[in-house]
Amino acid sequence: MAFYPDERLGLFIDGANFYAAVRALDIEIDYSKLLEEFRKRGRLVRANYYTALVDDQDFSPLKKMVDWLDYNGFTIITKSAKEYIDHASGKKRTKGDMDVNITVDALQATEWLDHIILFSGDGDFCALIKAIQSKGVRVSVVSTALSNPPVVSDDLRRVADAFIELGDLAQLLARPARPDNEISE
Repeated sequence: MAFYPDERLGLFIDGANFYAAVRALDIEIDYSKLLEEFRKRGRLVRANYYTALVDDQDFSPLKKMVDWLDYNGFTIITKSAKEYIDHASGKKRTKGDMDVNITVDALQATEWLDHIILFSGDGDFCALIKAIQSKGVRVSVVSTALSNPPVVSDDLRRVADAFIELGDLAQLLARPARPDNEISE
């Protein structure tokens, strides 16, 4: 995908879907590197990270990460996640779909962006991409087709102006592997 130095870029990261892609490839993203990489590719105007949070959890690794992102150049968009019991499996599940938030924000951003980079493989975004393109804004999708099963929808790959394989970005965006004896924070 061609990037142009003068184009205005916006990153729209579907946190849950992006996490699934990262986990499927067994990489850990360094979000500072992610921002820096896209700043090299154009004029990065916005970096939005969307996620649902469980309100009643006193401590959550996700909350810690969201706080870090918030202080380090990302705009964080959250909503309360709903917990429920899946009757088929009997397991506790969490639901917190951010698709509408991403859609509304991305459509509004077409007024001041030239290129939107959507970090999601969710096929529900096909209509959004077509609407963005109809306004003259290019859309690249970042996800993975290398996992089994692929995280990215084939339809999403087809409708996007470009598909960026997350596996190809891994060396640019991944944190260095920790030694086995290192204690994590």
